[in-house]
Amino acid sequence: MKLVIIDKESNTPIYKQIIECIEQAIISKRLFRNDRLPSVNKICMENQVSRDTVLLAYDVLKKKGIIQAIPAKGYYVRTEDFTYEKRYFLLFDELNSFKEDLLNSFLKGIGKKGHVDIFFHHFNYSMFRKLIKDNTGNYNKYIIMPGNVEAIEPFLESLAKDDVYIIDQMRDTLKQYPGIYQNFVKDIFEAMTSYSQVLQKYNHFIIVFPGEKEPIDMVNGFVKYCETFHKNYSIISGFQRHSFRKGQMFLIPDDRQLVQAVEKCKEKKLKLGTDIGIISYNETPLKKVVEEGITTLSTDFSSMGKRLAEMVIKNEKVQIENPSKLYLRKSL
Repeated sequence: MKLVIIDKESNTPIYKQIIECIEQAIISKRLFRNDRLPSVNKICMENQVSRDTVLLAYDVLKKKGIIQAIPAKGYYVRTEDFTYEKRYFLLFDELNSFKEDLLNSFLKGIGKKGHVDIFFHHFNYSMFRKLIKDNTGNYNKYIIMPGNVEAIEPFLESLAKDDVYIIDQMRDTLKQYPGIYQNFVKDIFEAMTSYSQVLQKYNHFIIVFPGEKEPIDMVNGFVKYCETFHKNYSIISGFQRHSFRKGQMFLIPDDRQLVQAVEKCKEKKLKLGTDIGIISYNETPLKKVVEEGITTLSTDFSSMGKRLAEMVIKNEKVQIENPSKLYLRKSL
């Protein structure tokens, strides 16, 4: 059985593939201490690669103390006791309290099974492109949170398809990749439908959508509910020109605008949950206590991170919708 198998279509450098094959063979007990490795010529012939490439791989393994060269005899396994770490590239859009839950859960799930480098693109196209370009071929897996950054597909195509995972936000052009994500259309429609009885006291439904960071599917799910149940609705980007009136119900993805809405209600002497309804997106501990409780619609980010770690470690190629839940509180 061949110990070294090269994928010529992969963007991972060939010498790194050789290193990984040897290390994996030792970890999986197919090679043991003092076992002889395939000769340089054999690897060259079996995989149609250059001697320099194989020699570079063996030189790295020697420097790591994993193998040794015995003159006139060849290369041998020096030790089975070494730290083998997969390297994971994790690209977030931004870090906030709930995404920190995702991150911490993922890192805990990976534990000592790999090394994770964390990057942020901050919804910036040029930054996204640079981070992918600068790190192509340097990692075993690439875990990407695309956010709402458009036209990123060509950059991801520069990576080996089997090495890419998508998290949090999925789109049709990325569905060739495995991942775990929120289905915003389904989540919003089903949550609001489930609480239609509670929502009956409101006559004007409003989603506050700045459109800078939030996924457009939030709007699509909201509109689907309103049109299905013949509700009067509006889409606004902020509260600058908005007049608060009794009977309005707001879906608010951004926490800064949540604060503004609460302040406006106090200013107008409108009571939350009676005169004005609010659903905030994404659960945080503070929302349980602010104004006697803010209703939230949220996925379980800790669960998402835990499941993501399992997928990456086991090399699972699946797509999973991470479920969301509406936490009904006083604001509705």
